[in-house]
Amino acid sequence: MTSSERSAAWEVLVPAVAAPARSRGRALQEALRQAVRSGRLVAGTRLPSSRDLAGDLGVSRGLVTEAYEQLTAEGYLRSGRGAGTWVGEAVRAARTPARDLAPRPRGVHAGFVPGTPDLSLFPRPAWAAAQRAVLAGLAHEDLGYPDPRGLPRLRTALAGLLARRRGVVADPERIVVVSGVAQATTLLGFVLHARGTRTVGVEDPGSPQHSELYAAAGVSTVPLPLDGEGLEPGALRASGVRCVVTTPAHQFPTGIAYSARRRAELLAWARSVDGLILEDDYDGDFRYDRAPVGALQGLDPEHVAYTGSVSKSLAPGLRLGWLLVPERLAAEVVERKRTLDLGHPSLDQAAFAHFVERGDYDRQLRACQRAYRERRDTLVAALAEHFPGSRVSGIAAGLHAIAALPGRHGPEERFLARAAESGVEVRALTQYRHGTAGAAADGEVRLVLGYAHLTPARIRAGVELMAKAAGDGVP
Repeated sequence: MTSSERSAAWEVLVPAVAAPARSRGRALQEALRQAVRSGRLVAGTRLPSSRDLAGDLGVSRGLVTEAYEQLTAEGYLRSGRGAGTWVGEAVRAARTPARDLAPRPRGVHAGFVPGTPDLSLFPRPAWAAAQRAVLAGLAHEDLGYPDPRGLPRLRTALAGLLARRRGVVADPERIVVVSGVAQATTLLGFVLHARGTRTVGVEDPGSPQHSELYAAAGVSTVPLPLDGEGLEPGALRASGVRCVVTTPAHQFPTGIAYSARRRAELLAWARSVDGLILEDDYDGDFRYDRAPVGALQGLDPEHVAYTGSVSKSLAPGLRLGWLLVPERLAAEVVERKRTLDLGHPSLDQAAFAHFVERGDYDRQLRACQRAYRERRDTLVAALAEHFPGSRVSGIAAGLHAIAALPGRHGPEERFLARAAESGVEVRALTQYRHGTAGAAADGEVRLVLGYAHLTPARIRAGVELMAKAAGDGVP
């Protein structure tokens, strides 16, 4: 540490040395004491030597030595011969720890809420190897402010990946690296608002996140109903919107894949109104019993913006995703990204590029697909055993399923309350509706069951607990 750095680090003590000479020692001790109590000097912090600190503050070394000795006697500091002086560990109890507001389930035996992959499958050795490789070879200038679109190396790797796996028309110049689908949606919301758009259509039922993110950009949402093939074309045309958010590969939460006819109708609508479709490909890489369904963007890249992320394939905590935009919006989206955060972290981008280039990402997807297929099969079997007569849909792809339980298990509110009391966290399909529609008229309880993050044993135990809570599960 240079002299200027040391001075900056200990400027909190400067007012103390301005005290009159007779009280300067006591003032210095109290300033150190308060710095420790307040947490400005945290437990485990190494203090400068008495010689260095005296030089920085312009006081005698004896004054600093006396202050160190006094606070060591009081337990604020600790020291050892030749080991330096440190803030004592016992001081931890005097500070209030930072709260963790991450959305983690607590007191739950089994949580079937969709949206999270199995984080234990994160490929730590391969990711660590990617980080070491890029740190060893990254040019110094690449540690500066990046291109707001993302590192050219990653955008090139993503273009190849998305074209190969999802049928996307991926021009690297129109790819923007973002911190997940949430930021991609917000960026588009700001750009659309600046262009005069005030309403956007969303699927109903659908992800509540879409409405919340557009609202943050000053854009309201219009719920649009679905049928068995996707968004209802008549309702879409009647709504008057010129922008709509869709999940066509595996609709969230119903699990349907848009039919070829409905995809064509949706694109025809976009062309007729010179509109925009935001395609959220949130789990398009996971499919089990059906042929791959290519991205809608590949059929008309000038009327479809495409977004995805590694939140389901690697981990949401990486905050790493991508947005492909039509040429007419590219410059505005990139400028909004630049003013928002000056670009995504370079080291994370370089590590992921290396991960993709070496084939590690494809291997990760294959490993996850094997694990999630087994868990899906376990869920279907457990529901058949404990809820005879139930119907399960949306299971050919993705990370969640829809289970329609027979009417004798209702009413829905009572079932959900009993499940919660038994330690099972679960969501009903009605909880993903934007409108006012309530439970099914036939008395069925329709559940959205996320299974990817649960082991087969936890899935079986959770379904059994639900059955017991319902009061008439098969033992």
